[in-house]
Amino acid sequence: MNISTKHGMALAAALAAAVSAQAELMDRPEGIRIGQRLTIKPYVAFSATYDSNVGGNKDAEDDVILTVNPGFTLDYTAESWYLKGTGNYSYNGYLRGGHANEYSYHNYGESVLFGWNSAPKSEKGWSLMLNQSFILMNSLNDVTLSDGSSYGRDTREFRFGGSLEHRFTERLHADVSASYYWLDYDNSSQKNSLYGWSRWLVGGEIGYAASKWFDILVSANYSNYRQDNSSNSYYDLSGYGSNLSNDSESWSLMAGFGSFATDRISYRLLVGWNHFEYAGRRSTTDAMTYSASGRWLIGETWNMMLLATCHYQPSEREYGSSQRTDSLSWGIAKSLVRGKANATFDICYRHEGHDYSMLNTQNYDLDTLTFRLGLNYTLNRYLALFGRAEYRRSFDDGKGKSSADYDYDRFRASLGFRLTY
Repeated sequence: MNISTKHGMALAAALAAAVSAQAELMDRPEGIRIGQRLTIKPYVAFSATYDSNVGGNKDAEDDVILTVNPGFTLDYTAESWYLKGTGNYSYNGYLRGGHANEYSYHNYGESVLFGWNSAPKSEKGWSLMLNQSFILMNSLNDVTLSDGSSYGRDTREFRFGGSLEHRFTERLHADVSASYYWLDYDNSSQKNSLYGWSRWLVGGEIGYAASKWFDILVSANYSNYRQDNSSNSYYDLSGYGSNLSNDSESWSLMAGFGSFATDRISYRLLVGWNHFEYAGRRSTTDAMTYSASGRWLIGETWNMMLLATCHYQPSEREYGSSQRTDSLSWGIAKSLVRGKANATFDICYRHEGHDYSMLNTQNYDLDTLTFRLGLNYTLNRYLALFGRAEYRRSFDDGKGKSSADYDYDRFRASLGFRLTY
């Protein structure tokens, strides 16, 4: 994405806090305290999910999925730094089973976040943020991710990144960032192959806070993608030259403004230019890019979020294709029953434009619209109930060779409870 690692992590965390159906409301227990600073909270959740389209394709088959999900959160807070961690595992079994390419599956993941500040944000000083995570998803727990993407099962993701910021004065600040991302698919059980890739990203940003409401920002990023573009038997590439290069590159330069030290309302809006070279300049693109986010704490019980992004990358769906993705998410959360309950609602729209470097007649667009509704209720210190409903509509222009496989509806509804110590 064409935002720095630091701001990407902050936005992802804020969006999750605002619209997740399993929000921090369920983490009220004090947990296991070790010393004065370390707290570990183990939990286990049980749920049942009705899925109208377990395969996520046009040949819809429904079933009920039973899930057991143990895990833990870790929090260590010192005077100038903190460390947060999570670990989780889930076993998911189909009640009826017998679906093509579908079977009981396991998911697991872990994440670590480290932060350090030499002084409060509004004062001169340094700050450092590092993050790492690994996820194995034999199938997706959510119909869509926060940016609207949902590519299928048998996925492994690894992320590592960090940012270093220096506040020269109370108004002038700058940061540098770097990150590595690795995505891999196991295609042994897939109807259609999916194509993973890895990416190195480096970037920087400078800002001048004219006031707490108006922070003038300029940012630049460079990304290098690597994807296995060896020959693919699905397409006849004879007559189109040599095989594609495995390397793609992206440059972006953006400028805009945002808030700097506000409490209830925060926002960022950046617009600029993106140059993307796919597969060793087999195709090049110059286009406008943007990044926008906003958060509004309305009173004591309402919380609203908005996130919009645009980026280029090698396609994960189609061989020999680059992809432009535009996504827009809006969510709102409401605290109820004197803080014991939390209701959330969010909408996500995602547009993908697939541009083939050789087979231009196969170019196509894919749109995804998702609605999600969640409700949590804390019965006591240890037990919480939760429910969620999701509807996803995926539709395309019908021009691609395999795009018709992505034209479908999907509805999921979950009920469960969670025990936290």
